Amino acid sequence: MKKIALLMGALLIATVGLVGCTSKTKESTTSTNLLESIKKQGTIKIGTEGTYAPYTYHDSNGKLVGFDVEIAEEVAKRLGVKSEFIETKWDGMLAGLDAKRFDIVVNQVGINEERKKKYDFSDPYVTSRAVLIVKSDNTTINTFEDLKGKKAAQTLTSNLGKLAQANGAEIVTSDGFNQSIDLILAGRADATINDSLSFYDLKKQKPDVAVKIAAEKKDADQNAILINKGNKELVDAINKALADMKNDGTYLKISNKYFNADVSK
Repeated sequence: MKKIALLMGALLIATVGLVGCTSKTKESTTSTNLLESIKKQGTIKIGTEGTYAPYTYHDSNGKLVGFDVEIAEEVAKRLGVKSEFIETKWDGMLAGLDAKRFDIVVNQVGINEERKKKYDFSDPYVTSRAVLIVKSDNTTINTFEDLKGKKAAQTLTSNLGKLAQANGAEIVTSDGFNQSIDLILAGRADATINDSLSFYDLKKQKPDVAVKIAAEKKDADQNAILINKGNKELVDAINKALADMKNDGTYLKISNKYFNADVSK
């Protein structure tokens, strides 16, 4: 009996020790936030498309450039780390953030209530309007309601794709703005609902491209940097970086480079 009692006592001590170790492990895990981890690694991983001019695309030399790219690079610089871009198709972007393939998404992500339930947003850094784009000789689509029964080239999970569906359009899946325009020009889609600033940039780069704006939404949309919930320190640091960029003129310099305007308003 004495041996059994001693054995039971030893087991109890071992169990308490394991519980203590587990608690300490949990404490050390939760005490390390994402901002600390990013600074320790010296790099912030950024999800972006690389196919969405003028925000994120490749120049003639194959280099990743664009408004969003420069904003993200400046944010990283102000956090004191390097920027590492991970190019991902839009329809896999949120899943990539869920899987922690990257720390943030900088890709003209529209703020909406559905996303706010699952993710955190930075302060808005772009204000834009949705426009309905059709071929120049199209006379049958003049309003968003005219999309009913027509084919719209859209990325499926975007706010703009949902707007097209809400107006009765049949969705033709697209990887991004440029492909949507190509699908319209090829006659495989009748229209696309897209960002007004992307359209104006397209016309600046290719004034003869045979597309036009058929209608424009009055309400403006705001876009922000997307972050997984539970990372308040990182959200606050990004917001400070964005505010400082606006205050010292860096934001306006980048905005003027791509749009000749302050696109935050």
